[in-house]
Amino acid sequence: MLFQTSSLVGLAFISSVLCSSDATTTVTGLAASAPTAGPSKLTGSVPALGWNGWNAYGCGISATNVLAAANQMVSLGLQAAGYQYVNIDDCWALTARNTTTMTITPDPSKFPKGISGLAADVHALGLKIGIYSDAGTETCSGFPGSLGYEAIDAATFSSWGIDYNCNVPSNWSDSSTPQDNDWYNSNSAIRYRQMAGALAAQSRPIQFDLCIWGNANVWTWGARVGHSWRMAGDTSATWSYITSIIVSNVQYLSYEGFYAHNDMDMMEIGNGDLTIEEQRTHFAAWCFLKSPILLGTDLSLLSAAQIAIVTNAGLLAFHQDATYGAPAFPFTASASAPVTSPPEYYSGQSSKGIHVFIINIGDSAASKTFSFANVPSLGGGPYTVHDMWAGADVSGTFTGSYTVTVAAHDSVAFLVKPSTAFTSTTSSVVTSTSSSTSSTQTSTTSSKSSTTSSTSTSTSASASSSAVATVPEYGQCAGVGYTGSTGKFMTFFC
Repeated sequence: MLFQTSSLVGLAFISSVLCSSDATTTVTGLAASAPTAGPSKLTGSVPALGWNGWNAYGCGISATNVLAAANQMVSLGLQAAGYQYVNIDDCWALTARNTTTMTITPDPSKFPKGISGLAADVHALGLKIGIYSDAGTETCSGFPGSLGYEAIDAATFSSWGIDYNCNVPSNWSDSSTPQDNDWYNSNSAIRYRQMAGALAAQSRPIQFDLCIWGNANVWTWGARVGHSWRMAGDTSATWSYITSIIVSNVQYLSYEGFYAHNDMDMMEIGNGDLTIEEQRTHFAAWCFLKSPILLGTDLSLLSAAQIAIVTNAGLLAFHQDATYGAPAFPFTASASAPVTSPPEYYSGQSSKGIHVFIINIGDSAASKTFSFANVPSLGGGPYTVHDMWAGADVSGTFTGSYTVTVAAHDSVAFLVKPSTAFTSTTSSVVTSTSSSTSSTQTSTTSSKSSTTSSTSTSTSASASSSAVATVPEYGQCAGVGYTGSTGKFMTFFC
């Protein structure tokens, strides 16, 4: 798999690829004349959700298996979960351009109705379609590249109804750091700027992914050219790849935001020998680091457990949040937390509140604890904890810290929200009195292979009683009574 794509929302998607087998071409004097048009703002604001055919079919791609994948996206509930793109990878074209029009011709044995006919069928399902191209003279598999033909190819893709383009680079590679360290004017960036300018000239918004494998400091200029950019070499269905790409990506999270996405490559869920826990972490990390997510497997072979992973509503909501574009960032969980590579603790914000994500990179189950005060934007508590994998709240309210047992290579994901607290005179509620200066609660929940437990304590020198009461609009709440200079009060945590 010598290429990978990514990107999301829009009426079109194009991915450009670089193939190391191509000869290097030295081009000078073009930086000043290279297009400066940025990516369309009508698409790609949040990371792409879709499918790519390379892992499943390689050069055996055809209209038949692409349309089958599109139908499976609908029938398996992927479309309902937010997945949009059905992307064609390499090997879709004939080996030579049309000598009259100089356009790339789809292989009629694979695409008897052409790409435009397939695009119409995909669009009829309410989905979008993407295509692979190359920023050099030929693709990784030896088919025509777009170098020098960007205007023709962009117009062709638009006329076919393409919604997403992944562009792989081949020629114009950089052998050294460019003058003034300005990678935007490097050969690597210029070849992508050529296609970006051609796409910008089309009336159809096309999402643009730069498949540059983390070369040429792409994170520093990628957002000026495309919607997303690959951060490393091609993915593999191994735990070592998952951890290594997280390590690579966390260094450059500050470059991400709306219309700007670090691409960690296609999903390997359903491939190889990844455990179900590793697949959960694979998906969770791509979500909370806000990488484009393109499923890279034969969708018909996914199990119910795997479908449940890739359609998890809580994680996808964070990934697609329209209010906060930034990913989750690593944080120091507690004063005694060890430094690990990759980091195990992350926090981020969405329109729903503050989230905490934890990965267990160890080879055995382990207890993981984080202090609420160490999470950016949180304090000491009390808080309610929502288990995003389970889609349910953990029983109880929690103060100070939270502890969870995480299986080997598994992950947990939480939404942490302030416990609803209000104060009432004791005469207005039903109380049960038991002399106590503190209340302690322990709760345990399970979601597949993870178990959570935490202890929460509320104390006050003036507390005189505890109570449980049903409060209008809030249901059953736990309360602590206080005696003050103006009378007796009870604070309830719901």
